[in-house]
Amino acid sequence: MISHVSKRAFALALGLCGLQASGSGALAQSPADFYRGKNVNVLIGVGVGGEYDLHARLVARHIGKHIPGAPAMVPQNMTGAGGAKMGAFLADVAPKDGTNIGMMANNFPAMQAAGVDVIRFDLGKFQWIGSICPTVETMTVWTKTAGVSSIEEARAREVIAGASGRGAITYSFPAMLNEFVGTKFKIVTGYPGGNEINLAMERGEVQARNNTWSSWKVTKPEWIKNGDIKILAYAGPKPADLPGVPDVTSLVKSDDDRRIVELIVSGTRLGRPLAFAGGVPDDRVKAVREAFMKTMTDDDFVKEAAQMKIEIDPVRGEDMQKVVADVLATPKHLAARARALIE
Repeated sequence: MISHVSKRAFALALGLCGLQASGSGALAQSPADFYRGKNVNVLIGVGVGGEYDLHARLVARHIGKHIPGAPAMVPQNMTGAGGAKMGAFLADVAPKDGTNIGMMANNFPAMQAAGVDVIRFDLGKFQWIGSICPTVETMTVWTKTAGVSSIEEARAREVIAGASGRGAITYSFPAMLNEFVGTKFKIVTGYPGGNEINLAMERGEVQARNNTWSSWKVTKPEWIKNGDIKILAYAGPKPADLPGVPDVTSLVKSDDDRRIVELIVSGTRLGRPLAFAGGVPDDRVKAVREAFMKTMTDDDFVKEAAQMKIEIDPVRGEDMQKVVADVLATPKHLAARARALIE
């Protein structure tokens, strides 16, 4: 038999449970309820005008109408440490509620795998949203001064390559070719960005540089048309419009060396990736991922991307999640060998 006191306690417990259930129901919000009337910051870890910035701002102009609740999208550049300052802000400071999306450097997972100190946040915990397209990295020579037109010739002759600094792909790509393919690129650092390296090639200060194939087609189509530049090798998805150009991984003989090269160029599979930090509610992640993919077929987005000469071949957030997990699972003894090339 339940005593009078026990009955009261039991009734009170039931009441409390009811209040808690009611309260949690009141607090629960659909993505549409949450996002309605809000701003979503699209944080860009590099300066204005480059591919990362252009891709982030293009998506920001169109994705809002596809996110439930139609929030206002607010692009903001947050530079420092090659974008790592923004990544740390997302991971450690910004609210984990879905109101902050970061345009991440695609080499960050490789840098984390290699133990590069600047990456002090776990990209395995980030929730990846999507990318407009993968990238194709190239090693490119200025034909008027380089004196080489193939990787074989670059193995036999020193070629001066311009780069921004250690840790940047403009440095790590030719350094990787020197280490694993036997080329003789002399890498000169200190250029603020790609435009300055291009000017240095025109002036004859340097004879080569790394750049994405998409960037060349957007920024210097006349150089391609006139034969001013020659692509010696590429990394990433095979471009139909670069017939006969070798994939870097095909130039590497050792399986271990190939795994290291694949780590270094793994960012090509991520393109220009957008991500939430870890901790954002799953339903909001799902809603924004779906909104991203809807944006990729949005008529206005497609039209503007065509005007900007940006190719659309979207990478799904779920697939990016797997790429990052694979990169972070690289055996430590191999990843350690990549560190000197990417830090």
